[in-house]
Amino acid sequence: MSRASFNTSSSSSDNTAESDADTCTEQTRRALLMNALATTACLACSTQVHAGEDAPGSDERPQKGDLLVFSEGDQEGKPVTAAALSAGGPPVHAWPKDPKTSVVRSASRLNEILIIRLDPTELDEQTKARAVDGILAYSAICSHAGCPVTAWVKSDVGDKEVLKCMCHNSEYDPRAGAQVVFGPAPRRLAALPLALADGSLSVAGNFIGKVGGAQPG
Repeated sequence: MSRASFNTSSSSSDNTAESDADTCTEQTRRALLMNALATTACLACSTQVHAGEDAPGSDERPQKGDLLVFSEGDQEGKPVTAAALSAGGPPVHAWPKDPKTSVVRSASRLNEILIIRLDPTELDEQTKARAVDGILAYSAICSHAGCPVTAWVKSDVGDKEVLKCMCHNSEYDPRAGAQVVFGPAPRRLAALPLALADGSLSVAGNFIGKVGGAQPG
């Protein structure tokens, strides 16, 4: 009797132990699964953060040797070639691109550039020295309040087309180093020297002049 009781008790203990072991195993599996899911979520989140970050060098000013690529339109991202520019305008908008890393320097709006092709005989001597085959490049940011320069229209004070900021009507003559010919802009647009190789345009030097709008105070 005593032995029978012992055997029954032992069997019950074994069943309880097995049940506890199964429960523990299941809990371990669940914990591992939750950890795996959490890790995957963190990795995904981290990847998204890194994917949204700007590439190193994308906010640096144009560097000598940078290629110029279209910043908008059907040709966005493609090299700006001399053949793509209509004589007499209008200008096209471009970004500088590091040819070694393929990083487009588009993280700063101050890097956007206006490129226009004009008759070389219309350019003054200083402007002609920075041009290549009559092709000129200027900052696309107005020196007044930092608005984008978007228009190519006949000047309010002359009979030639000029670069114009539509925010406050500042006008710049690209034939004379983008000097101000009308409006409140305090200074000319910064100029960017150009080079031409195999038909594509590149940067020949740093901006000449200050880029961006006037700072308050």
